[in-house]
Amino acid sequence: MSAVLLVLSARLSAAAAAAFGTSYDPELRSSTKPEFGHYQSNLALRIGNVLGLPPRDVAARLVAALQLDDLCEQPSIAGPGFINLTLLPSTLAKTVNEPETFTSNGRRVVVDYSQPNVAKQMHVGHLRSTVIGDALCNVLAFAGYDVIRQNHVGDWGTQYGMMIEQLLEEGIAAESLDLEGLQRLYERSRKHFDADGTFADKARLRVVALQSGDPETRAMWRHMVDVSLDDFDEVYALLGSALTRQDVVGESAYNDDLPRVVAELDAQGLLTESDGAMCAFLPGFLGRDGDPLPVIVRKSDGGFGYSATDLAAVRHRVSTLHTDRIVYVVDHRQALHFDMIFTLARTAGWLPAAVPAEHVSFGTVLGPNGKPFKTREGGTVKLVDLLESAVARADALLAGREGVDRAATARAVGIGAVKYADLSSDRGNDYVFDLDRMVAMTGNTGPYLQYAHARLTRLLSKAGTPGELTELKDPAEQRLALLLTGFATTVEQVAETLQPHKLCTYLYDVASALSVFYEQCPVLSSEGATRASRIALCTATRKVLQDGLGLLGIEAPDAM
Repeated sequence: MSAVLLVLSARLSAAAAAAFGTSYDPELRSSTKPEFGHYQSNLALRIGNVLGLPPRDVAARLVAALQLDDLCEQPSIAGPGFINLTLLPSTLAKTVNEPETFTSNGRRVVVDYSQPNVAKQMHVGHLRSTVIGDALCNVLAFAGYDVIRQNHVGDWGTQYGMMIEQLLEEGIAAESLDLEGLQRLYERSRKHFDADGTFADKARLRVVALQSGDPETRAMWRHMVDVSLDDFDEVYALLGSALTRQDVVGESAYNDDLPRVVAELDAQGLLTESDGAMCAFLPGFLGRDGDPLPVIVRKSDGGFGYSATDLAAVRHRVSTLHTDRIVYVVDHRQALHFDMIFTLARTAGWLPAAVPAEHVSFGTVLGPNGKPFKTREGGTVKLVDLLESAVARADALLAGREGVDRAATARAVGIGAVKYADLSSDRGNDYVFDLDRMVAMTGNTGPYLQYAHARLTRLLSKAGTPGELTELKDPAEQRLALLLTGFATTVEQVAETLQPHKLCTYLYDVASALSVFYEQCPVLSSEGATRASRIALCTATRKVLQDGLGLLGIEAPDAM
C-alpha cells in the first residue's frame, strides 16, 4: 500500500475510533469514476451494519471526526453511505516527486521455471513458463525479496534410457549428434520403446545404470546435456531471459539424494509397496474410479520417478537454500501432481507450514483455430522460429522510419510484443497467438507501451533539465499523477498474487492517461511553472513505464 494510502487509512481508522469507540480497517479502494473522487471507503456501511445505525448517519459522523485538511479536499458522502476522498493537487504532486522505494524484506524466494527437456528443442510450450517466470522473478526482486532462479531442466529419467539404448543398438556415437539429431533420436527411440517390449525393458535397465553412475552411460548422457544447454542459452538470449547456465539445477542434481528420500519416507511409515513399487497414498487423493492415487517415489525396477526428484528439490530448497517461499511456474496440467507433492512434503516435515509453496499455473497457447498451437504439419512449434517470426514482423513495421536502430528496435518490439501478449491476460486463461494483434501499435499491446515510452523520451530530449512537479491544474494532469502514485502498490500486488497481468493493466492505464494528457495539456509550448511542472510529470511517467516494462522483461526503446 502506498504511503499516502497508509496515512488516509490510519486517519479513517482513527476517526472511527473517535466516533464509535472502535478502530476499523477502512478498506480504501480506488474510485471507479472521477465524480467519486480518488478513493472510496464503505466503512460507514460496515459500521452501520454492526451497530444497527443508518449508514449515511455513520458516514456523517466519520467525516466530522476526520482530520484530512492537509491531504484532501472536503470528503463527500455518496449513495447509501460511501465516503469519497479526493487528494489535494499538492498532495498528488508531493507523492509523485517522492516515489516509494522498496528495501529488502529479509525473505528469500525460490522460483522454479522454464524447465525444458534435454535432447529436445525448446517449443512454444516453454514460452509461457519462461516469460511468466522471468517477470515474477523481476517483480519479487524489486519488491525486496532475495530471489533464487531455478531452471529445473528435465535431464533424467526414462527417455534417456531409451535414447542411449537406441544409440547402442544403432552403433552411433553420441558425440556425432547435434540437438536436431538428438531430437530425431528421441523420436526413433520413443517409437521403438512403445512397439518393442524387450527394448523397453532394456531401456528401463539403462535408466537404472544411468542413475547408478555407469561410466559409459553417463558419458553419452553428458553429451546430450551439454549440447542441449548450449542451445537453450541461445534461445534465452534471443528471448531476453535472465536465466543463465548457473540457474540450471536439473533433475539429475538430486540423484544422490533420492535413496535418502525414499528411506526417510519409509522410516516415517509413509510408503506402501504396490506391485513392487514404493508409493505414498495420501488421504483425499482419489482417481476417477474412486481408488487411492499413489505418489510413486521408487519404481518396481528400482529406478526413481520424477515425484522423488520433486520431493528432493523441495527438501533441498528448504533445508539448504533456506527459502521462505517456493514458486513453481508450470502449466495447469500439473496441478494435481504438485498438490500431492506439497502435501507429502509437509507430511514428511520437509516443507514447514511457514513456507508457502505455490503452483503458478497457466493456460495453453492456442492457434487461430482455437486449438493448441501447432505447425501446419501438426508438429510442435519451435520457440526460436516463433520469436524470429515476431522480430521479422516488427522489422517490417519499422520500414522507412528514420533515426531508429532498425535491427535492435525490431528485436525489442517483436520479442516485447510476444512477452506482453503472454503476460497481459490472466495467466490461468488460454490465449490465441496472433502476431498481427501482438505487434499492433494501438490497443493494449507491448508496442503501444514501448511507443509511449519512446515518445516521452523524444519530448524530454527537447525539454531541458527536469525539475519538480509543483502544480496540477488540469484534470488530465491529476488523473495521470494519481496513476503514477499507484506503481508501488501494483508491484506489491503482483508480488503477493503472482498475477503479472495486473502490472500490464496498470501500465496500459498509465499510457492511456498519458495520451489524454498529451491531447489536453501542451508541454513544450507551455510557459513558466506550468511548463516545468508538466515536464516533471512526463519525466516521472517515463520512469514508471521504463521500470514497469523492465519488470515484465520487456525493453523500452528510446526511439521507434
